[in-house]
Amino acid sequence: MKTVITLNINGDRYEVAVNPWRTLNEVLREDLKLTGTKLGCGTGDCGACTVLVDGKSVSSCLTLAIELEGREITTIEGLAPNSEELHPIQESFINKGAIQCGYCTPGMIMSTAHLLKQNPRPTEAEIRAGLSGNLCRCTGYNKIVDAIKDAAEKMSSSSD
Repeated sequence: MKTVITLNINGDRYEVAVNPWRTLNEVLREDLKLTGTKLGCGTGDCGACTVLVDGKSVSSCLTLAIELEGREITTIEGLAPNSEELHPIQESFINKGAIQCGYCTPGMIMSTAHLLKQNPRPTEAEIRAGLSGNLCRCTGYNKIVDAIKDAAEKMSSSSD
């Protein structure tokens, strides 16, 4: 039996009828057509489905949508300040060549947003630890780490 829930996603409220076993990833992609959040492994191991819930990174493939009623959810579509500009993390990923096939990119960027919120000036070791739940098959991580260092510098200097 479906239950109508209200989800707060990227600053917008959505009322959606869901079966209790549906994941946030399924609801985002299939019902709300927010397809920026990817589905990789489906077991929480790859990080492609990472979103922020109340500012913390979570695997949307493992999180039941019904558990998130009233919580603040941010997907890759809602990270940028508006539709005309990119978030500094997104800019850095582009400028530093950290995007190859792009499949892992939304999850990497969302994990980075969580990391930089917790630690605005992480060391390389802290960046690598912060990305430990995200897999990329293309880049070898060096360009991703460089992009995160660049984003951290931009974001720290803009808030000083």
